[in-house]
Amino acid sequence: MSTAPKLLTHAIDVRFGGIAALSGVSFDLGQGEILGLIGANGAGKSTLINVLSGFQRPNAGTVTLDGRSLVGLPPHKIARAGLARTFQAVRLFADLTVFDNVAAVAAVGAALKTETMHNPAALLELMGLSAQAGRPAGSLPYADQRRLAIARALALEPKFLLLDEPAAGMSSEETSELNQTLRNLRDRTGLGILLVEHNMDVVMTVSDRIVVLDVGRVIATGTPAEMRSDPAVRLAYLGAAPGVQDAPA
Repeated sequence: MSTAPKLLTHAIDVRFGGIAALSGVSFDLGQGEILGLIGANGAGKSTLINVLSGFQRPNAGTVTLDGRSLVGLPPHKIARAGLARTFQAVRLFADLTVFDNVAAVAAVGAALKTETMHNPAALLELMGLSAQAGRPAGSLPYADQRRLAIARALALEPKFLLLDEPAAGMSSEETSELNQTLRNLRDRTGLGILLVEHNMDVVMTVSDRIVVLDVGRVIATGTPAEMRSDPAVRLAYLGAAPGVQDAPA
């Protein structure tokens, strides 16, 4: 039986008044795995991300990391427990250098965990930003800013990493480079990565498994190949079952 840490959610419910944002959401993520989380607008992805990272308390259900409950913990304690995240909107110290952005977060991580500070230079190398180390973060091209956001999350030395739309605003070439970066990150660190992304090319290319949300419920879980052919997934995204010709735009 594997003793590797796991991130587990079980029967997560979130209600806003009479509206059910999430209903009975359950999934697991192991270390060394990339799990894609997809769903149309309004499916509940943002709510679920906020539950996992401590910004939203569920009405019911559990979230555990390596057997420890995360429900009710504030975001900084969840980071201490081993779950770091990025945000759709890039949040950098624009006037600090790229190196100092990572070093500042690494110092916080060391204070939280009372462990040795992670090597910022090594994280920049991992994310392909070594040549940019001395530049002000605010001067970076947009794609590199998103890479820097990931490097800063890694400075907290997490066991699991939640990436919120990392490919947003990237060109096709930048997206292809991100795909390779995410594979390298998984292979070299053994992290478990939860990838929340609208870009289906990214999700289908790098994910080991995919969880599909629709109107707050998990409607399918499986490999990318299984999701491509799943009738429920096709119906949720395209409004048609396999074999039915899509209507012209």
